[in-house]
Amino acid sequence: MLKGKKILIGVTGGISAYKIPLLIRLLKKEGAEVQVVITKAAADFVTPLTLSTLSQNPVYSDFFLKSDGTWISHIDLGRWADIILIAPVTATTLGKMAHGIADNLLVATYLAARCPVLFAPAMDMDMFLHPSTQANIARLKEYGHFYIEPETGYLASGLTGPGRLKEPADLFDVIIKFINKPKDFQGLKVLVTAGPTLEPIDPVRFIGNRSSGRMGYAIADEIAGRGAVVDLVSGPVNVAAGHHEIHVHRVETASEMFDKTIALSGSADIIIMAAAVADYTPADYSPQKIKKEGGNLSLNLKKTRDILMELGKNKRNNQTLIGFALETDDGTENAGKKLAEKNLDFIVLNSLTDKGAGFESSTNKITILRKNGEALRFELKDKKEVARDIADNAIIFHKKRLT
Repeated sequence: MLKGKKILIGVTGGISAYKIPLLIRLLKKEGAEVQVVITKAAADFVTPLTLSTLSQNPVYSDFFLKSDGTWISHIDLGRWADIILIAPVTATTLGKMAHGIADNLLVATYLAARCPVLFAPAMDMDMFLHPSTQANIARLKEYGHFYIEPETGYLASGLTGPGRLKEPADLFDVIIKFINKPKDFQGLKVLVTAGPTLEPIDPVRFIGNRSSGRMGYAIADEIAGRGAVVDLVSGPVNVAAGHHEIHVHRVETASEMFDKTIALSGSADIIIMAAAVADYTPADYSPQKIKKEGGNLSLNLKKTRDILMELGKNKRNNQTLIGFALETDDGTENAGKKLAEKNLDFIVLNSLTDKGAGFESSTNKITILRKNGEALRFELKDKKEVARDIADNAIIFHKKRLT
């Protein structure tokens, strides 16, 4: 399964480093070539002898071999690998990677790499949730590195929360899926929208919704990882794109999203409209903060321009258009009307009545409705897996369109 694949594993000084020897054993069993670079602190948690025995290669931690002073080339190590996995990644190493502080062999090797980099942070809950840690993770994702999110569970401190490194078998599965990911979007340009729009009332207030943008960003990451060049038009979110072939265009209002999406749509082969765009916006904007005076305040709202309708009117014969519908009642009926009225190729339906689906959640439960009346129903899944299901159906439909 991994015969001939060259995998470089970087290990830092976290207690979950004890999981890495078993991961190496799984990789070697499948035929991978494995080399290991560790930080000095990592040797306090897992011995170089163990890692060397299982990888069948020397383990490196210094720029020079202490026995004879031979220089270890971080350039050669970085270019040798087909992929690099750094796990566990401590908060210290996250900061060094994010800011290019090459004061050890592992970070220097990482900076010299030309291959995909996977990183799996692991630390105590409060350290993981600290804004500096989250900012460093976001920056590494923006560099195009693949983020392996830690699990929530019992931690070494005795607390229970996020920060636990995935089990060796799960890390192994991530590597297998990453290496074997199809490149079926190669040569295609895909336009994705994500997140909410914020419609200003005055300089401090707005009308918005609870969209986190996670679904749209997961779709963009999945499709870019499968070979596409992706334009991502994003409303205000706290999510980062995770692939270097994603070009993020930030907007705030429905009007700005309309203009940017329409401008980019002409060159897109596939358009996936996952954003939660406001249907209405204040008719009158107050340039000064509205004061709390007198009785009730009434807002006069006007309709926003319908992006999906405009895209459907101008859709080319060789272009695939996919919409989203978030419903609270009569979901299939309402989504079916939207599918027909806006000339979509298929629509992704999710309902707020399904527990774990919709806004502000890491999971989603969808149904894909097609023009022929067919409904594909999926179980509740992590949004990354939902993104894979949507991408699979998008490429199948698009290829059928072209034949």
